[in-house]
Amino acid sequence: MGRKADLLEAWGDHLAQGRRRSAHTVRAYVATAARLIDSLGDPDWAALAALDAGALRAHLASRREDGIGNVSAARELSALKAFLVFARDKAGASHAVPPRLRGPRVKKGIPRPVTPDDAVNLAATVEEDASEPWIGARDRAVLLLLYGAGLRIAEALSITGAALPLGETLTVTGKGGKQRVVPLLPIVREAVDDYLAKCPWPTVREAALFRGAKGGALSQGMVQKAVARARVVLGLPASATPHALRHSFATHLLGAGADLRSLQELLGHASLGSTQIYTRVDAATLLDVYRNAHPREQG
Repeated sequence: MGRKADLLEAWGDHLAQGRRRSAHTVRAYVATAARLIDSLGDPDWAALAALDAGALRAHLASRREDGIGNVSAARELSALKAFLVFARDKAGASHAVPPRLRGPRVKKGIPRPVTPDDAVNLAATVEEDASEPWIGARDRAVLLLLYGAGLRIAEALSITGAALPLGETLTVTGKGGKQRVVPLLPIVREAVDDYLAKCPWPTVREAALFRGAKGGALSQGMVQKAVARARVVLGLPASATPHALRHSFATHLLGAGADLRSLQELLGHASLGSTQIYTRVDAATLLDVYRNAHPREQG
């Protein structure tokens, strides 16, 4: 391997094994580091450790010329700062002063949840639109785990046969390998049981619970495509994604009176700040729709 490949392999290994970052984050951070290395020619760890604010600013300016916006620029700066910290450690210069550079201001948007009726209709439409009954039952079960338990899609798809039989709670492994316990509503457990009864593939303790059409682990992309088709049928906006169902879980519980600390634990947020954004949603309105239509009230 060349020097660039060696640098990127070390960085990727550090993220995946040392920091336990998700595969998606590793790919994004490695790609960001690769662009910086390309812009510098053929740097070694020492050259990266000595990088100053001017050189970093010039690199980011070229990225802005490529058309990236404030959000992407801020994300790249964060990834590059982490990479340069790693470079200083590798070069034995961890004492070196990092380049001081402030990223663009990014206005934090308010999560856009779907209404309870739309969430239930989305899950039902995905089920009806599926090519086979077991696939429809599978997709409905996954979506109800996002909406009824607040799981990230990656968390739902990482559940294995070892979680069976499902009880009133489920232990979930989230970002950074952190575990949390979430309650499972009857409607969610019933949806998973319905899927298992129809699934043509055997349940294996060590294997993914949710299977693809050929028996392998179900991918996020397949769920996202199913939801995209269903929202067209229902006339829902593009913001009605699988992740929006997790936002709905959070906003509806907050509107029903849940305190932020409890919500933080249920969502698996590392900081309370990530949870506080939900206070910007109209809690009074959400309380009304939650009481009228959320599955918890029906269970």
